[in-house]
Amino acid sequence: MSTLLTGGTGYIGGYVLARLLGQSKEPVLVLARKASRDGLWRALQLHMDGSAFDAALRDGRVRGVEGDLTSPGFGLDERKLLALAKETTSIVHVAASLNRKSERACLNTNLRGTLHLLELARRAQDDHGLRRFSHVSTVAVAGQRQDEVVKEDDAIDWERQDYDPYARTKKFCEYMIARLLPEVPRTIFRPSVVLGDSRRPETTQFDMARAFVFLARLPFLPLRARDRIDIVPVDYVADAIATLHLREPKEHTIYHLAAGEDAPTYAAVTGAVAEARRKSPPWFWPWTERPFAGTARLLASFRGTGVGSAAARLQVFMPYLTYNTVFDNTRVAAAMGRKPAAFPTYCAALLKWCIEHKFEYPYVDLPPGLPGLGSSSDPSPPPPSLEAGR
Repeated sequence: MSTLLTGGTGYIGGYVLARLLGQSKEPVLVLARKASRDGLWRALQLHMDGSAFDAALRDGRVRGVEGDLTSPGFGLDERKLLALAKETTSIVHVAASLNRKSERACLNTNLRGTLHLLELARRAQDDHGLRRFSHVSTVAVAGQRQDEVVKEDDAIDWERQDYDPYARTKKFCEYMIARLLPEVPRTIFRPSVVLGDSRRPETTQFDMARAFVFLARLPFLPLRARDRIDIVPVDYVADAIATLHLREPKEHTIYHLAAGEDAPTYAAVTGAVAEARRKSPPWFWPWTERPFAGTARLLASFRGTGVGSAAARLQVFMPYLTYNTVFDNTRVAAAMGRKPAAFPTYCAALLKWCIEHKFEYPYVDLPPGLPGLGSSSDPSPPPPSLEAGR
């Protein structure tokens, strides 16, 4: 029996996969379009060396299931889909489209993809029962806010306007899970802005880092110095997801994975970066927000340039930078016995590393002589006589 993980080759998903492998002996099936060793190695080399990765493959602790989340039955034939349902005893759903500009991408991946996964979950539940269905959502389901502290049970208001297609489709995903799996134990995780690892500067995710580097280089910011920004490190997010998915029982269904009331002000964040760079912090001119947004739109039109790319990302994230809203994290802090590390304690090292490595992670090739990742489309264990353990 196994845990089925979606999004395991992505940034947060790779962290969750590493934590699941470290905290449980249960095999993890990773559903991905290309469930290859190379894809898993790229996701996991932040977390383990080649020998540990080799051991996980040889022990059958991690196996790939090649399938498309947006296709009915993931594109698998009936026999393979039935085998997958029979082997799955719990599900962690991390995969999502974060394309905040594309309604189509969010509808296809977030809504249709989650529906197809729920159909598999329904099969597994009817066959032998699911231990848990864990879904990674987002605090953005709370919709447009201003100057608030939002609690889990007060977040969704169907009359409130959404920021973008990503937030809107993730809100509907939560609704579908509750309606279609009413009797299955489920956990909804809502991360806030996930940026960096509090223990080390290395990262493989650069979208928000580019935007912050762009802002850090400006002499003034169109923000209020005392506004707070809710940023949480990925290591805390992944620890919470894996730990609470595996733990029984749980007091709550929904957890904000956020900085909460401890979210830093922009003054604290810029002060930490300025101190590390040995430069003066920027001025805060909130009255320039509108012309600043217009300039960002203009610069974003210069596609293919570093400035244009950073401005485009800033344009997307700007509403989340100016709403001065944080998300109560007392539930997860109590469950984990600790709060997340504060962004100012590690942001300078993160941004410095990103600049030095030109916003690219120095991936290394897969060590030679490793076994296969199991059958690319069949979750059942492969026969040992096949080449390289496949």
